[in-house]
Amino acid sequence: MSDVRLASPRGKWILLTTILGSSMALLDSTVVNVALPRIGRDLDADLAALQWTVNAYMLTLAGLILLGGSLGDRYGRRKVFVVGVVWFAAASLLCGLAPNAEVLIAARALQGVGGALLTPGSLALIQASFHADDRGRAVGLWSGFGGVGAAVGPFVGGWLVDGPGWRWVFLLNVPLALVCVPVALRHVPESGDGRAHTRFDVLGAVLAAVALALVTYALIEARAATVAVALTAVAGLVAAVAFVYVEKRRDDPMMPPDIFASRQFTAVNLVTLCVYAALGGFFFLAALQLQVVVGYSALGAGVALLPTTVLMLLLSARSGELAERIGPRVPLTVGPLLAAAGMLLMLRVGPGASYAWDVLPALLVLGLGLVTLVAPLTATVLGSVSTARAGLASGINNAAARAAGLIAVAALPLLTGMGEEAYRSATAFDEAFGRAMAMCAGVLVVGAVVAFVSVRRPPEDCRRPECRTHGSVLAPPLEGDRARKRLA
Repeated sequence: MSDVRLASPRGKWILLTTILGSSMALLDSTVVNVALPRIGRDLDADLAALQWTVNAYMLTLAGLILLGGSLGDRYGRRKVFVVGVVWFAAASLLCGLAPNAEVLIAARALQGVGGALLTPGSLALIQASFHADDRGRAVGLWSGFGGVGAAVGPFVGGWLVDGPGWRWVFLLNVPLALVCVPVALRHVPESGDGRAHTRFDVLGAVLAAVALALVTYALIEARAATVAVALTAVAGLVAAVAFVYVEKRRDDPMMPPDIFASRQFTAVNLVTLCVYAALGGFFFLAALQLQVVVGYSALGAGVALLPTTVLMLLLSARSGELAERIGPRVPLTVGPLLAAAGMLLMLRVGPGASYAWDVLPALLVLGLGLVTLVAPLTATVLGSVSTARAGLASGINNAAARAAGLIAVAALPLLTGMGEEAYRSATAFDEAFGRAMAMCAGVLVVGAVVAFVSVRRPPEDCRRPECRTHGSVLAPPLEGDRARKRLA
């Protein structure tokens, strides 16, 4: 069914439920960072536990998001979307009630599974439900309101942490789900691929998730320098090799290796890895720096980080239009360089830092860098493969960005010499934060060089992005595909 008009009551209900569903996952990706210091104090958690609080969610989301879209095609997009929302809400309730860090981390991993089901499903429902004449506007409203959610997330999260407590950052998802699910069941039409499917690439999804989990564990626990940690790292690399081996030999791989035969696609994914590794590390550490070192409250830290998201929300569509005129090479080179400059400006943010003179200029420069690069990056990903594979290419790119952020959050504290209790000492954390910002800036410069050397203008008849407005700082927009037969 694809004949619902946007102006109709049913069309408005569909838009509401998809926005609510996607906003749940998006909010959790952005608000948890500002709650980390309070979580650490209340649960007596060390830095490794805080890393896992972020990474457990990112791990299952990145590892399963491609499979989540395929499940919707096979079993019905509305059904899988509703299951994802219910799953996410139940895991959020468990997060909010967690008595210790171990339970919180396990619940965050379960949240990521729910996010992998509902995130691709929300966009797929819009594309499958609306009339062709209204589909572009519906996607635009969906992505725009999602950006607004990303912008207000840190503010709401900070207010909740300073007010009723950090547990409400997670418990807030329960009433959202109680609104979302009944509306979806009553007003959203069911849809699916409608064509024969081969087997799911469950083995590929499991191997990818296991490889990420083992490597992440080894990086976080590397300070112990034990034989067990070394064996875990080796096992992670073996799982990664096994994943590549399986994908090459399956008829229906989750991530077809031949898609990387496109030099442009490979290059832009390398840029993605560099950009989102730096961003993942930055937003994990910046929220801690503002609270631990500068002395902000959780609300103050959340509000302080808003300018970057607001700039993306206001200017990402115009950036995409500019890139269509001049090509992606210059934006994908200049954008990472601007973001790198913003991170170097963060070196001025220490004890007694002024928001107007130290914090805000860094965030504005960083935000302009993201504005410059995100829309062209998405367009280049879609334009580097055939139209039939555009949705798959976007999914791979989105998963790569999340995996890069996951690895960065695991690796940066190790590389900068942060101890297990570093976030309890302003002096120790400030010194490590400065080293981390320099490393993140260096990774962004590498991304800029890759873009300058390798990225070229896509063909004129390539697929164009539907998500013109974007506010997420942790992953590029996830583009669906109305016509592609999913390889799962």
